[in-house]
Amino acid sequence: MSQALLAGLARTTAPRTMLRRFLALDAVVTGVNGLAYVAASGPLGRLLGVDGTLLFWLGVFLTGFAAAVGLLAARPAPPATAVKAVVDANLLWSVLSIAALALWLEPTAAGAVWTVLQALTVGGFAVLQWSALKADDAVTA
Repeated sequence: MSQALLAGLARTTAPRTMLRRFLALDAVVTGVNGLAYVAASGPLGRLLGVDGTLLFWLGVFLTGFAAAVGLLAARPAPPATAVKAVVDANLLWSVLSIAALALWLEPTAAGAVWTVLQALTVGGFAVLQWSALKADDAVTA
């Protein structure tokens, strides 16, 4: 991903600021998603065609993950190892979402669309975070 595109998306040319903003955006989106799953697992489960209990526990996990990513984003210089763990977790989530859709979930049409959109969004966060981390490494090296 080009530096210019990253800078445009992050509205800054400072790689570390880009990284922190992409982490913060991930934390907010993931946190809102997690809280929605916890607070409305039953109705959302019916809408998406997914077991409400599964959504509840996914929501608990996502809320915790979002808090950890938010704390990482708040650091002036997020450690590369921790950022790589977030990137890996996001990539894993994307792959598992598509695998679950193909192999064992039987969602409604809305649930199938939601699962794909969520996988693409989380995969996009991984790409943005990785690209910003590499740009920051290039500047600090």
